[in-house]
Amino acid sequence: MIHEPLVLGIETSCDETAVGIVRGRKLLSNVLSSSVDEHARFGGVVPEIASRAHLEAMGTVIEAALHQSKVTLNEIDAVAVTGGPGLVGALLVGVASASGLALGLNKPFYAVNHLAAHVSVDLLTHQLPVEPTIALLVSGGHSSLLQVDDITSSITKLGESMDDAAGEAFDKIARVMGLGFPGGPALDRESVGGNSSAIDFPRGLTQSSDWQTRPFDFSFSGLKTAVARYLESTPNYNRADVAASFQEAIVDVLLLKAIAACKKTGIDSLVIAGGVAANARLRAVAQERCENSKIQLRIPAPGLCTDNGAMVAALGSLMVSAGRAPSPLDAEADSSLSVTTVSLV
Repeated sequence: MIHEPLVLGIETSCDETAVGIVRGRKLLSNVLSSSVDEHARFGGVVPEIASRAHLEAMGTVIEAALHQSKVTLNEIDAVAVTGGPGLVGALLVGVASASGLALGLNKPFYAVNHLAAHVSVDLLTHQLPVEPTIALLVSGGHSSLLQVDDITSSITKLGESMDDAAGEAFDKIARVMGLGFPGGPALDRESVGGNSSAIDFPRGLTQSSDWQTRPFDFSFSGLKTAVARYLESTPNYNRADVAASFQEAIVDVLLLKAIAACKKTGIDSLVIAGGVAANARLRAVAQERCENSKIQLRIPAPGLCTDNGAMVAALGSLMVSAGRAPSPLDAEADSSLSVTTVSLV
């Protein structure tokens, strides 16, 4: 077993071709090529465009990551890749590239879960163990609450979004407001100076009956509809107030449920990960509420919240160190891979 394995990780689940290299828990390189500008005019990610962009960028991004980390391919101990969930065509490009690289190098190959990788990247910025912990995973495609007992083998899903993920809601409202794509960063910027209590937008699944039946699930479709109707009925709305109030509604629900999960399980540790974790308001309110509840909060640096290769390499490194079995070289990408399946075996 290698104590500090040198692992190259490839991420291609959506619109970013990303490669990261880690040695144990030390980040050596994190290179990304994004096709987001090519999708912006469509208001969302176009799978075929994303897949083609991955094919075009893969070789260049791998070379750049090796150069940045000052290592050679022959020094790599293992190759990791996102095996799912994600866009199937995009995933196939990454899995084929990684398995071919592992075969050529005669090194172990790990096709890992994209969602677990988001949690694992916490290890690159914090020295404390990542488990056991409650993980709030919030991104463009996922809003989930997880109990992580062992990031390499034991993840339990406590709850998830019943409809739109938080990131999807951000994108859709930003589009209605004419703020462009991606919506999260645009709304975050627009909310600066706004009054977060100016408009009382609904908090989905927070009624007393919901806490009894679906305490850790999320729903943002009602909020999205309420905001859209408000914008339609209020022609002269204050953009900053709408952005701040909408953002506050999402942040409030996410943290209400995350802290409730910590209290219910008795786990006093919370990791917030995924693209939405870069949101300034979410980070600030999470810090305040976790301090009040005596919960240890960990959020990766903003640059490591969005999809990146470092998170995949980090999980691959943990898999090697834990002695987990590698994936078969003919492992097939799984676009709907469950978060409870950490790697494809």
